[in-house]
Amino acid sequence: MYQPPLRGLVAATTTPLAEDGSVKLGEIGPTMDRLLVSGVRGFYVCGSTGEGMSLTSEERRAVVEETVRCVDGRAPVIVQVGHNSLAEANRLAVHAESVGADVISATCPSYFKVADAEALCQCMQQISSGIELPFYYYHIPALTGSPINIVQFMDLAVDRIPTLAGLKYTAPMLHDYQSCLHAGGGRYDVVWGCDEMLLGAVATGAAGAIGSTYNLAAPLYQRIVSAVEANDLAAARDLQYHSVQMVEVMQQYPFHGALKQMMEMLGMYGGPCRLPLRALSSEESDQLRSQLTSIGFFDWCGMAEG
Repeated sequence: MYQPPLRGLVAATTTPLAEDGSVKLGEIGPTMDRLLVSGVRGFYVCGSTGEGMSLTSEERRAVVEETVRCVDGRAPVIVQVGHNSLAEANRLAVHAESVGADVISATCPSYFKVADAEALCQCMQQISSGIELPFYYYHIPALTGSPINIVQFMDLAVDRIPTLAGLKYTAPMLHDYQSCLHAGGGRYDVVWGCDEMLLGAVATGAAGAIGSTYNLAAPLYQRIVSAVEANDLAAARDLQYHSVQMVEVMQQYPFHGALKQMMEMLGMYGGPCRLPLRALSSEESDQLRSQLTSIGFFDWCGMAEG
């Protein structure tokens, strides 16, 4: 059985949807195969990138089952089970464990905001109850609206959440991230979640990262890490700037729609998004391709065009 820590690049996977809004389970396998060839070392399923919060629980279970089946032990599968109902989140976690997932992860409830570290600890205790798999809290305050003192939470969890292995840390605050690396005497695996800041995170101590744009440019990000390991910081900075340029272009559009359209450009299935998110129009798609070409994306992303 897989055991933490997570290392290398973990793709936060998209969920393939048909034009009628249904999940296209048959597109999961080809995407997993393509990403493994690109250098991805794990898959984060039904998270923000995967529109997990917009899927029904039945759909989430189906996506997890198909992902585990298609990956077939070649890389860890991390399943995001966060839900506004803690009981439903726990049921999703139990299911993920039963079908062979490797790691459980969860956001906190977001409609009613989590007030403090104590409340967060209680929520994560309930979600992870009865689960033996490693558990990672998904810290993404920009979406949950709960900017909790995470170090305080981790210190509380030492004696109360025995399966807590670490965090998916998605916030642009390297000083706080560094504090998390030292929380609990350094016992936790804190995985970085802001792709356009990977260089800073690696310099701070990150050994693993989970991100959306690893679906598009995993070879580029591997080159960043390799340049740091070779003490070639000038090259690492140049490579990281490519990521910054890519993300700046994507942020001019609905992000999920841009991500899925770029996957199509690279020969993977993208498909539409589920409301309230939307796909790009044909005019936006043409403009996006033009902007990506102008920054050299197709030359340096490391993924061949489809």
